[in-house]
Amino acid sequence: MPRVLLVDDDIRLGHLLERLFKPEGLQVELVTDGLQGVRRATGEVFDLVILDVMLPGIDGFEALRRIRAVSQVPVVMLTAKGTDNDRIVGLELGADDYLPKPFNPRELVARVKAVLRRSDTSSNQPRRPDILACSGIEMDPARREVIVGGESVHLTTTEFDLLRCFMKHPGQVLSRDALMDMLRGVGYAAYDRSIDVHVKNLRAKIEEDPRNPKRIKTVWGTGYMLAADDGDAPAA
Repeated sequence: MPRVLLVDDDIRLGHLLERLFKPEGLQVELVTDGLQGVRRATGEVFDLVILDVMLPGIDGFEALRRIRAVSQVPVVMLTAKGTDNDRIVGLELGADDYLPKPFNPRELVARVKAVLRRSDTSSNQPRRPDILACSGIEMDPARREVIVGGESVHLTTTEFDLLRCFMKHPGQVLSRDALMDMLRGVGYAAYDRSIDVHVKNLRAKIEEDPRNPKRIKTVWGTGYMLAADDGDAPAA
């Protein structure tokens, strides 16, 4: 049973989510302060962390920084105000998704399940072992490993799946809407700049100079494109 760590000082929300997640086959464990959340998220094996921004001890942003320093566990953030700045900061720090408060708890359940489906730690579905290679990047989807310039690169769940979208369509311009549909399904309500932030994070890990990217190109007014090697063609 996948384990979900909920870091939130709202105990009533914790009990509600326990009741909603259990029928979905998910085990929810609640901690109520940021420091304890970091200790458990980095010291134990969880399949996903739900992290509130407003926490006693340290806030959710600092907690996420400390978690990301040692772990790529999927993280869904809860932002009290739902402001653009809160969302951007959370995504830039490596959150896989966000949900502004107040929210429908069933929507949170749906988002958590979507992230877990994309996460290697929770999926028991067989994967093809095909190695993808393009623009100096090698990807092993079965092991969820990425090699750039001979060095292993550690990506979050969302960063990995975003890169896989690009590598399956080398040399093809992908719009933001198309990328969001590939990642999370057609019609998924998403924050306008979330793809931009994830691309920025991905470039920071795979580009020699993220300010002058050679691999993931911006196509102004349209979207993004992974530069194709000679002989590469977009997937049919």
